[in-house]
Parts: sequence; structure tokens; C-alpha cells
Amino acid sequence: MIPSASQALLLLAAVIVVGILHTLVPDHWAPIALLARQRRWTRTQTARAAFGAGLGHTVSTLAIGTVVWIAGIAFAERFGHAVALISSAALIAFGSWIAVGAWRELREGHDGRDRHTTVSPRGSRLTLMLILGSSPMVEAIPTFFAAARFGLGLIVAMSLCFAVSTTATYVALCVLSDAALKRLHLGPLERYGEVLSGGFVALIGVVFLIWPVA
Repeated sequence: MIPSASQALLLLAAVIVVGILHTLVPDHWAPIALLARQRRWTRTQTARAAFGAGLGHTVSTLAIGTVVWIAGIAFAERFGHAVALISSAALIAFGSWIAVGAWRELREGHDGRDRHTTVSPRGSRLTLMLILGSSPMVEAIPTFFAAARFGLGLIVAMSLCFAVSTTATYVALCVLSDAALKRLHLGPLERYGEVLSGGFVALIGVVFLIWPVA
């Protein structure tokens, strides 16, 4: 069945809006922005981490959509929510790991600015990409089902629009937030910046573990 122009545009607009609005939720971009500031990532490094997380988010969402076809909607919804909960728990563990490691090094007398961190910058980016990118956007799946009767071409176009809107929002939010945070000076608290950043990442995980969005 061939969709009308208005039907196709409506479905394309729907996935774009869902991709943007869902990504605006702080548990998606805030951990990257916080770590980018504290680890002094370049704009390119921050953008790469955000792009990887956005791409992973897209792939995991489309994978859940495939599970829906195979296993049924009820199972897929439970599976999607379970993955989201695991992702929140992983943020708690990751943030706690950074905070505790930084606190231990401060206790040992290392300077918060010059010390070698317990997690390498590349390792931090990769870990966040895996954690944030693995969480699916369950609310986008019904839109793809609505397009199923119109054939594969529209679904592919929607997938591309969804991927672009999600990753572009990720990159824009992370880069802009990182730039804003780098202009923020915390005075004496700068010494504890990595402890605070790790603790805040863990706190984000706790909040979205208690009140999951997807």
C-alpha cells in the first residue's frame, strides 16, 4: 500500500519529534556533558561520544521493534523497560566508580587537576556510549508499526530520520552543555570536581531508575 504524501510526512515528522523530545531528557546527555567538562574532552571528543550514544540509542530501539514482530508487544515492552532499568543501574555503577576512585586519589594526596584518573578518557567515552546507547526508545516503536502497512521504503526513511534527529540532538545538547559547563568555575570545589561529577552521574541513574522514562 502506497501512503499519501500527508500520511508519509506525518509519520516522518512523528519519529523526528519523538527522537528530539526523548533525547532532551537529562539522563541521555547530562552524563556526557559532565564527564566532558571534568576530563577536559575536546569538542570533537564530546561530539563523538554523543554521536556514538545517539547511534546506539537508534539501533537498540529498532532492535526492540524487531523483537516486537517476533515475540509480541507485551514481551517486547517488558524487555525494553528492563534494558532501560539496567542502563540506569549501569549509570549508578559507572558514576560511583569514578567518584570513589577520584576520592581515593584525593585522599592519597594527588592533585585533582594533574593526577592520572582511574578511567582513561577513551575508556570513559566508550563506557558512556555503551551505557547510554543500549537504552531503547520504546515510545518510538508504535510509529513504525503504523507505517508497516505502507511498505519497507517508508520504514527505512523513518529509520533514517529517527537516527538523524536523535544523534543530532545528542551531539548538540552535549557540545553546548559542555561549553557552558566549562565556563562555570566552582572555586575550591574544583579540587573535588571529578568526585562531584561521578556522584552526579550516579544520581542521574538513581532518579531514572526510580522514575523511568521509557
